[in-house]
Amino acid sequence: PPSQIMFCTLNTHKADMDKLLGAQIGLEDFIFAHIKGQRKEVEILKTDDVLGLTITDNGTGCAFIKRIKEGSLMDQTKIICVGDHIETINGKNVSGCRHYEVAKMLKDLEKGQMFKLELVEPMKAFEKLEPRSKGGTLPEAKICRGRETLRLRTKGPATVEEMPTEVEEKAIKKVDELLETYMGIRDIELAATMVEAGKDKKNPDEFAVALDETLGDFAFPDEFVFDVWGAIGDAKQGRL
Repeated sequence: PPSQIMFCTLNTHKADMDKLLGAQIGLEDFIFAHIKGQRKEVEILKTDDVLGLTITDNGTGCAFIKRIKEGSLMDQTKIICVGDHIETINGKNVSGCRHYEVAKMLKDLEKGQMFKLELVEPMKAFEKLEPRSKGGTLPEAKICRGRETLRLRTKGPATVEEMPTEVEEKAIKKVDELLETYMGIRDIELAATMVEAGKDKKNPDEFAVALDETLGDFAFPDEFVFDVWGAIGDAKQGRL
């Protein structure tokens, strides 16, 4: 059932967060669905303000761990792994929450206190499966042709759109890094939406209004909005 799918990867059966299914798919790409496996519980003493987790989600209520910072508190807790779905925090079920909501809950946990996580790890399978051969008779027959790409959305149909320009791609990458710094999340689609909102704006005030109209649910702090505006400006001026 779709509710059992945690995330999908392209061309690898491993829980490789650099191979997550994204906005572009080629005709020869192979999709692996990673489904829910074993449940596990862990109690942790929060000894640092920063846990060292980067959280993302699959768009349908399954927030999972995309990255664990080396040397961080969570890195020392070996039971927690990349790909794990965070199901509950201190008994509160967070299934159905977006990744930024889960990240905020973890960030708001009081330092010096114990907290409990219930996690679901991806089912382990195909451990001996080798990467798919690159063979085929259509090496250039990709959906992405020229400056167009197939863009997938959680809501609404897939559409073929113009690919971001080189300047926009640099801005999107920088904004994605800012999202991780400020919110502990990585979301390239969210970063692209923010860059799009600021593309024709003349000052940070106009940009803040545009963000509030399109992404008001995030309640971004002013400092973050200003840094994003700066990143977009740096990209336009060729400083990135």
